[in-house]
Order: sequence, then C-alpha cells, then structure tokens
Amino acid sequence: MIIAKTIEELQEAKKGLSGSVGFVPTMGALHQGHLSLIQQARKENEHLIVSIFVNPTQFLEGEDLDAYPRKDEADIKICELAKVDILFMPSIDVMYEEDELCIGAPAVRGYVLEGEKRPGHFDGMLQVVMKLLNLSAATNAYFGKKDAQQLALISQMVKNYFMDVNIVPCEIVRDENGLALSSRNVYLQGEEKERALCLSRSLKRATKMVIAGELCVDTIKKEMLKVLKEADNVEYVAIVNREFKALEEVEIGNTIILVAAWVGKPRLIDNLWI
Repeated sequence: MIIAKTIEELQEAKKGLSGSVGFVPTMGALHQGHLSLIQQARKENEHLIVSIFVNPTQFLEGEDLDAYPRKDEADIKICELAKVDILFMPSIDVMYEEDELCIGAPAVRGYVLEGEKRPGHFDGMLQVVMKLLNLSAATNAYFGKKDAQQLALISQMVKNYFMDVNIVPCEIVRDENGLALSSRNVYLQGEEKERALCLSRSLKRATKMVIAGELCVDTIKKEMLKVLKEADNVEYVAIVNREFKALEEVEIGNTIILVAAWVGKPRLIDNLWI
C-alpha cells in the first residue's frame, strides 16, 4: 500500500494504475461501516483508493472539529489489511488555499433537514468531495446511505457538473443491537448507548406500521416520537421522497424516513429507505 500525503505523491502513485478505480472518501476513525464500503469497492474494482481527511469546511462553529476522533495508526493498519492500493492522507494546507472557489448546495434540497440544522455544512462537504473525486479520477465512488441527504447531493453534483464517476450507494451497517455505526458513537457513555437505540427502534416502529398498511405520515411520526422520548433532544423526524420533498403519505419505493437526535454528547442520525 502506498501512502500519499501530497497531490504530487498521489499523482505519482496513480501512474501505476490501469483499469477501474474504486474510491472511498472518509474522515478516518475507521469502523465496520467504513470497512464495508472499502470491501465492496475492493471487490468491484481493479484498484482501490481510500482517503482520510477531516474536512474543516463542513464543521460549523462550535462543532467537534478539534475533538473529532483521529486514529491514524489504526486506520493505516485497517487499510493495509483491506488491500487498499493507495491511502491518501492530505493536510489542510494541501487541500485548501486562502482564497478558494466555493460550491453552494442547492437552494431547496441543500437547506432542509441537515442543511437547516447545520447551515453551510453541505457547501463544505460538496467542496471537498468534488476535490477528492477529481484527484482520485475514480471509476466508482462509494458512499453510505446513513448520510442520505449527503448521498443525494453528491449524486446531484456529479450530474449537474457532468463528472465522469459512478456514485455507488451502500447499505447502512449496524452493531449487534441495531445502532447505526458512526465514528461519533465513541462519545456515548454508559446508559447513553442503550438510549441511543431509540433511533433505530423508532424506524422499526415505522416499518411495522407501513407493513401493516399505515401510510399516513403524521400518524407514523407521532408513533416514532413516542419511541424517541429516550433521546435528550429530537431535532427532526422527517418522511420525504427521494427528492427530499415532504410527503403526506408514504410512497413505497420512493420514501426515506429520517431522524436526528442528541443522546448525551453526540448528535446521531439514522434513516430507513422504503
């Protein structure tokens, strides 16, 4: 495995690649969710590039940029074992200059739900993802469905800017209790780990209701909120279509149910695609 820390080192390493390239961008502190993306990319491509970069432009003032989990040595070992060809680990100075061009999230889909609660987050996320997709020159790039709105906006960016890369959505990975895996789960202490399961339990409640024939969004939300009382603060429960437009009734095959809530220190998100 080649570890590249500059653009020049990455470009030099890529000279030895021929054939399809899979790319998995991460912010490090790799867990089984990341590994599932890496393994799928390894299986579906002749070559594999992984990036680790904690992107400052997608953190808002007061968020956990400085405290965000960093485990470089462990991450390098995980990538070696997963047979990654190139691991790109740039610094902030490598990725950004002082007077940058900016990419703006779309005016509607970029400013609802996560975009409303974290204004500016998607601008920074799209900016770094475009840079990384261009640098990797990937054939296929892999993103988890847990960040559903992020996935939708990246797909839109690739379409709107005619970028020559295939975006591959990957299923949410959960622990043995059903908690969606996240690097921020390390912040959960003691009984908070149990209370955090209310997010996935609320989605299970919604699933059972839909299977039983209940399609009314308001009715489903009310039941979900009952389950979510264990959270310290529920930011939103939303039921939208794949275009992130609010629905009055669940549309089978075109619906995403999303929840964001605080449990202890971390802000957690989860969702269900129906």
